[in-house]
Formats: sequence, structure tokens, C-alpha cells
Amino acid sequence: MEELKPRVKELAKKYAEDILTDRRHIHANPELSFEEYKTAEYVANRLKSFGLTPQEKVANTGLTVLIEGKNPESKTVALRADMDALPITEANDVPYKSTNEGVMHACGHDVHTSSLLGTARILSEMTDSFEGTLKLIFQPGEEKIPGGASLMIKDGVLKALKHTPAPKSIIGQHVMPFLPVGTIGFREGLYMASADEIYITVKGKGGHGAMPEKIIDPVLISSHIMVALQQIISRNCDPKMPSVLSFGKVEAKGATNIIPDVVKIAGTFRTYDEAWRAEAHKRMKKMGEGIAEAMGATCDFDIHVGYPHLKNHPALTQRMRQAAETYMGKENVVNLDLWMAAEDFAYYSQEVDACFYRLGTRNEAKGIVSSVHTPTFDIDEDALEIGAGLMSWLALNELKG
Repeated sequence: MEELKPRVKELAKKYAEDILTDRRHIHANPELSFEEYKTAEYVANRLKSFGLTPQEKVANTGLTVLIEGKNPESKTVALRADMDALPITEANDVPYKSTNEGVMHACGHDVHTSSLLGTARILSEMTDSFEGTLKLIFQPGEEKIPGGASLMIKDGVLKALKHTPAPKSIIGQHVMPFLPVGTIGFREGLYMASADEIYITVKGKGGHGAMPEKIIDPVLISSHIMVALQQIISRNCDPKMPSVLSFGKVEAKGATNIIPDVVKIAGTFRTYDEAWRAEAHKRMKKMGEGIAEAMGATCDFDIHVGYPHLKNHPALTQRMRQAAETYMGKENVVNLDLWMAAEDFAYYSQEVDACFYRLGTRNEAKGIVSSVHTPTFDIDEDALEIGAGLMSWLALNELKG
């Protein structure tokens, strides 16, 4: 394998400018989840220009492409990128600023897609150097339930084809603005949390705030519910199991002396164990409805079940980390902590051996320090050459492993 590393680095450097151009085009033309029609068309045309034949309209706006080496039927490894953007108005003053008002690539999916395009180009020129098949997955809708990954899986991206086996493993890459450009992060085992959306509607009887005896106060009842629900985390969850219950929106359309009829609450629940997750759902619903009933109100407790937790297969992640150390230098590969954010790559990790790692994009000297999901998020574009080259190298190592 070592003899292939100079070739990978040479091709990554050769196509670095094209990868940057791809990234800037995608960044300037963002599309929301499940609306990535022009992005998918752009990706398909780029793949065709490399001499590849993509399968389009997978899960409507997704696509896949195979890169076959020698003995393509021997083994398949999948590589994944996501293509959707967020409903955020970009505040950056850059030549490639979003031209779609109110929509922005604020989570780095433009980086993931352009890097995987670079990987496709590199590996399409190295098919005589590896055995097996690489399946590249460009998926829609990572940012929105039910998650494009789940729909791609339903459309068969992890199944065997007539001449190639089902993917044995899958590798995913995500930007990390907390890591300096030039560094890579890995974590074995549990990594990212499941994520569910919670919507609570408490219905009482409104009226004048000076006559509480004549009303059923949904504001007060909602307060009791929100405080009591925290007890499920503190007294029913194993303290060794990370769990978070947070409420970010409370809507009570009253006034200083007006109690409304209805209060609406929205929040999120995150954890790392599917059995506990299901149990917590039951307990939360029962507690919320019970408190409301005991205080004379009603409670509609609606849980939108989101992505499962993401687990990195230990052996695969160890192999990928060792390969990354060979490519990047051991000093540039770091350990990651648990991350309570969620990612629909988790669906793949529930089906096959998976490794989801982080690509450093931070550069304090250039003022590139903003977090994802913010209007000022950007990357040090030196990460693009690294991202494409490293994923190519990891894929080659996994095919050989």
C-alpha cells in the first residue's frame, strides 16, 4: 500500500483547484433538504466528465456511482457525502457567497460533496491499483427527518448488485471547525447521539390573570411539565448513559394579565441507547399527559422520532485511524469526544460496519473560527485537497484490508 501513497497525494494536488471550484459552485448554489435537483445534476455531470456512469434519482435527489478495480466482485466499500444546505442567510462576504437568499451551506455539505467528487476522480485513475469495487453515495436530506440516508437505504444502496457484493463497510467524512486544518479526528464505538423532536401542546382555559380561580392555567401547567420531565433523565436514566432533554421554544400567546388557552412547547431528546430511548419516550408521554390531567388540562405529547445513535465500528475505525496516521502523520490524528449532535449517517452505522471521522477546517490566523449552523461558517479551503486525498487513501486501505 505504501507505494500508492505518493500517487494519491500527487492526484489530490493535481486536482485541488478543480475540487475548490466544485466546492465554491456548490456553496454559491445551495439547495434545501430533498430539493437538491441542481446539485445532483451538477454532481452527475462532474462524474460523467470523469468517465463514470452514475445512477441518478436514487431517493429522488440522490445518486450513486461505482468505481470498479480488478476483480470487482471480490469486495465493495462505500463512501458517503451529503448534499443539502440549511435555511440560514449567509453573512460571509466572499466571492462564492450563497446566491439563494435564506439558504446556506452552513454545515459543510458542499465540502463533503466536492471532496467526494475529488475522491471519485482520483480513484477512477487508479483502477489498476486496487481490487474490488468502491460505491460512492451522494445523498440528499441529511438535515431533515426522516434523513436522506434512511431513504437511500430503502432504495437499496447497501444491497448487492448482480456483479458486485453488498458493501462490507462504509466511510463518511464531516468538517470539524474545532479542529485546525491539517488534523483529522476519530472515535471508536459510540460517537453521536440519537435525536428526537418533541412537540407538546397543553390546552387549558384562559382568562384574566387577576382571576385565577376561573381559569385552567396552561402556562403554569406547562412549567410543571417541563421541570418534571427532567426527572426522567436524572432519576430513570443510567447515569453512565449520556442523555439530554432540552426545550428551546415555548409559545404562550398571552400578556401580563392575559392567560392563553394553549401553550406550545418544542424540544429535543438525545441519547446513545435505543432501548432506553424507547423507554424514555413512553415515560415522557405518560408524565406530561398525567400532570396535565391532574391539573385539569389536556396534553398532546408528540414525539417525532429522528436519527438513531451513531456508532463507529471499533476494528474498522482502528484501521482507518492507522491509515490516516500513515497519510497525515501520527501527530495530526486526534481523538474525538462524544458529540451530542446527531447525523443521519447513523442509519448506515446500524446496517454495516461504519467509520465517521472529522476533517479539520479551522484557521484562527485567517479568522475561520465559526461553528457549523451559523451564518458566518466557512472553512480553510486547504482542507479540500486533504479531504479528497485522505478519503481516497482510506478507501484503498479498506479494500486491501
